[in-house]
Amino acid sequence: MMLRKLRIFWLIGLALVLISGCKSETEEPNYFGPDTGPAYGDLFIDATIGDASTLLPPLASDASSANIISLIYNGLVKYDGDLNLVGDLAQSWDISPDGLTITFHLRKGVKWHDGAPVTAQDILFTYQVMVDPKTPTAYSGDYLQVKKAEAPDDYTFRVTYAQPFAPALGSWGLSILPKHLLAGQDITKSPLGRHPVGTGPYIFKEWRAGEKIALAYNPDYFDGRPYLNGYICVVKPDLATMFLELKAGNIDRMGLTPLQYTRQTAYPKFDRMYEKYRYMPFSYIYLGYNLNDSRFADRRVRQALTYAINKKEIIDGVLLGLGQEAYGPYKPGTWYYNPDVPKFSYDPAKAKALLAAAGWRPNADGILTKDGRPFEFTILTNQGNDIRVRTAEIIQRRLSQVGIIVHIRTVEWASFLKQFIEKGRFEAVLLGWNTGLDPDQYDIWSSTKTKPGELNFVGYKNPEVDALLAEGRHTFDREKRRQAYFKFQEILAEDQPYTFLFVPDALPAISRRFHGIKPAPAGINYNFEKWYVPKGEQKYTMSPY
Repeated sequence: MMLRKLRIFWLIGLALVLISGCKSETEEPNYFGPDTGPAYGDLFIDATIGDASTLLPPLASDASSANIISLIYNGLVKYDGDLNLVGDLAQSWDISPDGLTITFHLRKGVKWHDGAPVTAQDILFTYQVMVDPKTPTAYSGDYLQVKKAEAPDDYTFRVTYAQPFAPALGSWGLSILPKHLLAGQDITKSPLGRHPVGTGPYIFKEWRAGEKIALAYNPDYFDGRPYLNGYICVVKPDLATMFLELKAGNIDRMGLTPLQYTRQTAYPKFDRMYEKYRYMPFSYIYLGYNLNDSRFADRRVRQALTYAINKKEIIDGVLLGLGQEAYGPYKPGTWYYNPDVPKFSYDPAKAKALLAAAGWRPNADGILTKDGRPFEFTILTNQGNDIRVRTAEIIQRRLSQVGIIVHIRTVEWASFLKQFIEKGRFEAVLLGWNTGLDPDQYDIWSSTKTKPGELNFVGYKNPEVDALLAEGRHTFDREKRRQAYFKFQEILAEDQPYTFLFVPDALPAISRRFHGIKPAPAGINYNFEKWYVPKGEQKYTMSPY
């Protein structure tokens, strides 16, 4: 990537703990000094279990990639802390009386990180990439709803829909791509997958595979340069190692496990170094079944598996009570959440009865068999996540009590996604979803989204659900949307393509030297570019790039 000669500062010898110019590591910082106000400087050292897969937004479907992408790219709109849509690259927009046409008015003077101007042609190009059948993206569905897209001038972008599309405005929060660097290329082979060029508050600097991704501040960011000089995300392959780095003060943030949150951080030094937060995220953990596998094709079997799993036991034993049972794909308390779906609460007797009705009978050893074949399968999950492994172990034990043999296999994150999930090479998978703020779930549950690399990788197909998803996205009437999504949740609960396990509380710990963090309904990350460290508390100094 070629950058203009700007006064961008960077580290020499970019390492996790041996950073040139640090304050002495033997000195315990005083985090109780008065807040002297926003100041430029310092770094944020973040951590992740799994490395990013790609930094080209249409191709990324994992959280590690998305977190970095969110700092490098912008959309036309974004959600603020109160979950309201506000302008991003678009300074304003007009919606036609019939709701079918949105006209975006772009900010002027915005530049790509290489200095090229951002125009409406970039927005139009991004749309064209998203609807191009040669683009292997899981997110094309929203943009295939567009009847016409046009850029009448450099600062106006207009889209017209053939029918009402409720998520339309929010869908334009997608990351906008640089036409001048991607036009005419095979996007899957573009160097931007490893060296992205965006418009966001941070500029890509370095990616050492399996080790770290480093970003530098954007001095020309249209919303004002971020206060922090840089952002580094280091890869720590398991939570125990990450926690050791946190306690040593070598990373600035970590999502704590419940045990770490309640007990292992309950000492004065940790309290002086870190602020702990707790809130309900837009996410859930689930056990998903490969519906192309004959063992899971019968709905009664999937219901039985859910009956045989004690969710409360998992929440109490693994989460230490810091979470709640999940019964569907939506966050409790939202306007589209249905609290009255079938629950299939823990009942091993009902599990056995359903399995018997589906033809599974115990042999002399108590193992369920059918056509001479034992009921035996493997739960696949990712390495380094103790919460998921312990959850799998509890499930393994409970299913053994109804006569099902369960094995557990953990796989490194990148291989987990590329070699198993995307290729459908699993029997059951223990995973989680970070859900969007709009209730549209087309990309995950539509029967049209089951191809390799798409998000309905369990192969769920239900015509009535397809119709309800279409109804929910093609009306502007909130009450009609609510009714469609309530019915969708009822059917999903009956079908049990997943055993929806739990919604874990988000439990981040963040270094107390960072100020400007404002917890809100959207969480705490929505205003990251406004976080700062007062001059007297800054830890890392920078050297000229």
